[in-house]
Amino acid sequence: MPPSPPPLAPSAAALVLAAGNSSRLGHSKQLLVYQGETLLHRAVRTALAAGYAPVVVVTGALDAELRHAVADLPCQTVHNPNWAAGMGASIRAGLAALGPAATAVLVLSSDQPLVTAAQLAALAQHQQATGAPAVAAAYANAFGIPALFTGSALADLHNLRPEQGAKPLLARYGPALALVPMPDAAFDVDTPAAYQDLQNR
Repeated sequence: MPPSPPPLAPSAAALVLAAGNSSRLGHSKQLLVYQGETLLHRAVRTALAAGYAPVVVVTGALDAELRHAVADLPCQTVHNPNWAAGMGASIRAGLAALGPAATAVLVLSSDQPLVTAAQLAALAQHQQATGAPAVAAAYANAFGIPALFTGSALADLHNLRPEQGAKPLLARYGPALALVPMPDAAFDVDTPAAYQDLQNR
C-alpha cells in the first residue's frame, strides 16, 4: 500500500456513503478488497489523509460489518435505518451526525477507489480560492461526487428529499457550480466486471 500524502487541512468534514446493498454486484462492494484493504477503509483513509475531519461513515444495509472494517480509523459511523429510501436519506443521516458545527461537507462514495487524497483536497482548495458554494468532481463529460458543499449549497443538502441524490442538486447551480477535473472518479465498482478491471490495474 503506498504511503498516504500528508494532511492538507481543508477545514471541512466528510461523509462517506456506504449504505447501499450493492444489488448490481451481488454482494457488499464496501467490503471488497483492493491493494490489501476494503474499499470502505480506503475511502475513509483517503478522506482523512486529505485533511477532512471529522469523517462520518453512513451505513445501511450492512452495519456491524462496516463498523468493524473501519474500527482502526478515527472516524464516526452512523446507521441509517431508512437507507432503502435513497441517497438523500443517507446524506441527511450523516449531516445530522455532524451537527451544525460542520460548515463545509465533502460527500463521497465508498466505491471510487482510484480517487486520491490530493484530489479530495483539491476540492476544498478550489472552494477556498473561488468562494463557490459547491465544488464537484468533473469526469467523463459529467460531474458528481466527490463534491464539497458549503454555505447555501450545504443548506440545500440538508433539505434533500430521501430519494434525491447529490448530482441533481449540483446541476441546479449552473454557472455557480465549480468543477475540478478528476477523471479517476469516473471509475466505480458497481459490477463484477468493474471489480475485475480494478484488480487488473
